[in-house]
Amino acid sequence: RLSCIRNNIWLASCGVLSSGLAVLSSFGLMLFCGVPFVVTVANAPFLILGVGVDDMFIMIASWEQSSKKKQNSSVKSLLAETYAEAALSVTITTLTDVLAFFIGTWTAFPSVRSFCLYTGTAFVFCYVYTMTFFGAVLVLNHKREQGNRHWLTCMPVDVGQDQAENSCLYNACCIGSCSRQPSQPEGEHPMSVFFKKHYGPFVTNKWIKVLLVLLYGAYLGGSIYGCTQVREGIDLRNLANDASYVIPYYDDDDKYFSTYGPRVMVVVTESVDYWNELVRLGIESCVQNLE
Repeated sequence: RLSCIRNNIWLASCGVLSSGLAVLSSFGLMLFCGVPFVVTVANAPFLILGVGVDDMFIMIASWEQSSKKKQNSSVKSLLAETYAEAALSVTITTLTDVLAFFIGTWTAFPSVRSFCLYTGTAFVFCYVYTMTFFGAVLVLNHKREQGNRHWLTCMPVDVGQDQAENSCLYNACCIGSCSRQPSQPEGEHPMSVFFKKHYGPFVTNKWIKVLLVLLYGAYLGGSIYGCTQVREGIDLRNLANDASYVIPYYDDDDKYFSTYGPRVMVVVTESVDYWNELVRLGIESCVQNLE
């Protein structure tokens, strides 16, 4: 927003901070419990940031809707309405994510197990911080707006002063309007108008409903078929760039050496009397048994 009062830069920053706190808390707990930290775990913060920011947008949108419905309500009432609208969505997404990653801990790969443990725990902390820390930030930001305070300095802004006496830069930075006219209350967000007046009626059309059901049926059938074709394993070619020398190396390895299997070596670590014919015969017998 261009308004210096309604600007939510700090609100968005605290939403990102909430995700960062979740990452720090989960990593600290897992390291304290002795769960090994592997390189793949370093990708977890990006997943947590995506889910945390998504939850942040849901909370802000619910707060905005509650503020419009109950303009003269108390902060407790607004926060209760916000949680009633947003908490269900945030809880369901968190439960599905946590369940998916904790199921991944059953794998036989230790690195994948560590990654799932770290990430699943981070999702739990992300939910806790969204429901507590970010909710408190919403209330503080609301009180700042109610007091007509600047988003950066938190100093009171006189929105009723004569803007014609000030420069355009001053009005834009300190009042929120460069037009030298008193700022008007904000209307409904264009995205909300689009979904309410255009997308909603389009999707609820009976022919569109039938089409969506057919498309979902085709998607579900393709997904079930795809699950039956999944095979466990990994092709090392897929881990390299298409132009890498690794690709032809593995192609040649499969072509010329795959029929022989891996090379096996046996090392004798103790002192052996090789001059003794019986010892030599014993070694030969051991080699034959290994073959």
